[in-house]
Amino acid sequence: MNHTDTVVLDLDGTLVDSVYEHVRAWRGAFLHVGLEVPAWRIHRAIGMGGDRLVAAVTNDHVEDTVGEEVRRFHDEAFWRLIGDVRALPGADALLQRLADSGHQAVLASSSPGDQVQRMLEVVGEARLLAAVVTGDDVGTSKPAPDIVQVALERAGTSDAVMIGDTVWDVESARRAGIGCLGLRTGGISDAELRNAGARDVYDDPDDLAQHLPDALAPTA
Repeated sequence: MNHTDTVVLDLDGTLVDSVYEHVRAWRGAFLHVGLEVPAWRIHRAIGMGGDRLVAAVTNDHVEDTVGEEVRRFHDEAFWRLIGDVRALPGADALLQRLADSGHQAVLASSSPGDQVQRMLEVVGEARLLAAVVTGDDVGTSKPAPDIVQVALERAGTSDAVMIGDTVWDVESARRAGIGCLGLRTGGISDAELRNAGARDVYDDPDDLAQHLPDALAPTA
């Protein structure tokens, strides 16, 4: 990777601590339609868009018959939990360090736009984001590359690095032609993130902010 001045950031589990609220919301939504889906299975799918998650943790028949209903109940449940969401340690520091070092920060989240805007309220330095791309802006969510590609278009570059907490972020970045740095804040192991293609893994935004020059250093 050559020198880059743009960083594409995920939101859920990367800047805000919302992964387990999503797990609870999805689990409740499946129970509402009479399906018992283990929390661990749902957790493994967090990070891909809701348009993909239902089939991923159940099957195509469930998606075809009750997929829309499950997504509706998830969104309703998540809105009841969204007040519990907090910024992850160092989220503000990371955005400030990126700005101070001349890096353009662009958000790329599979979540709906209204949820994204609400969660960004807990990130004090969200004002430093040059652009925000959400699931409302594309037809296909992560791990498809669409959201990352739109983020790159809005940033006016094809040379960037992504920061995310799931294998879906890493895959989306890879398919968009950019590298990815992983965070442990989504509850995914180092080995899985690296096997998916993450070039390095950090504890949380604070850890990454403290190692930012090395993390974003040009690679061969």
